[in-house]
Amino acid sequence: MSLEGRYDDETGVVRVGSDARQRYHDSRGYGYPLSGNEIALAPVEAAHLLFRGDLEAVVDDAGDRLEFRSFVAREPGDGFGVRFLVYADLRSRGFYLSPAAEPWVDDPPETDFAVFPRGKGPGDGEIGYALTIIGERTDVPASDLSDGVLAVVDEESEITYFDVSREDPRGSSENELPDRCGADLLADRVVVWDPPLELYEEAFYGQPLEGREYDRPTLQCSLLEATYLAERGAIDLDPATVRQRGREVEGERFRRRFRVYAALRDRGIVPKTGYKFGADFRTYADVESVDDLGHSELLVRVHPDGYVFEPRDLALDVRLAHGVRKTMVFALVGEGEIEWWSLERLTP
Repeated sequence: MSLEGRYDDETGVVRVGSDARQRYHDSRGYGYPLSGNEIALAPVEAAHLLFRGDLEAVVDDAGDRLEFRSFVAREPGDGFGVRFLVYADLRSRGFYLSPAAEPWVDDPPETDFAVFPRGKGPGDGEIGYALTIIGERTDVPASDLSDGVLAVVDEESEITYFDVSREDPRGSSENELPDRCGADLLADRVVVWDPPLELYEEAFYGQPLEGREYDRPTLQCSLLEATYLAERGAIDLDPATVRQRGREVEGERFRRRFRVYAALRDRGIVPKTGYKFGADFRTYADVESVDDLGHSELLVRVHPDGYVFEPRDLALDVRLAHGVRKTMVFALVGEGEIEWWSLERLTP
């Protein structure tokens, strides 16, 4: 026998009595217990039970009996439609999930749902991950990124899940730098004359100038590489002059990109241009020899810390990185420490 719920306008929950606690909460993880056998359902949970036919109707304060269609029509809350779609999708995959602000959640995450590990529910006291849900036209401020899962619902109601996590990129690439190699600043790059072979072959700075047959190569370095080398006395150029040229070429973007470049080098990671992949950098964590590089591991995009992501761009970046067997990392640069965030496609 299906049960009916009662809509509580004051609290915004649906209360269900009779044997609802055993039927819906204890055995299937819906809602949270009240007194006796009564439970409280969030609107999206009630909608799902109505959709499945497990709940016959919800009676509102005026005494009207609301079935699925009329119940959903009266839910004006922003984003209810996309939240219902994701809720129903994860339920169909065997997951229990509940609104994160419900009272059984200790220190609730500021997201849409708490998703429990497969086979576990509200009574087990363990949350698998926090879930945030948006539509494809909802922008994501960088300041809103948080560890968990981001579900994006597109205009055809298909759902893409992204695993969002803080990153701490580290590597083991360490090399001694030469002392004040001769170098010339050109329009948008630097030529380093006769550096030791190790500067390219082991430390992977620059690119050799083709067609010059010498024991010591001539290297073409980017302004980022040259600024880093000049600041450390490895090339005979004034660091301020190279930095100024970088700002003339790229504007404020050069400052952000150089901070990320320097941070990666200082962490034992070799960053190289990511232009071919539509990113700022591709990175190598453990470089010992250019002749034995292997694949780069990360694609890095550099943004100011106040950047606002469009879900479509996120999907494009993550899809591209996945297609070339790399992880997409966003470096957010402000006045303080750089924040590193990785995004990867997830199949629940």
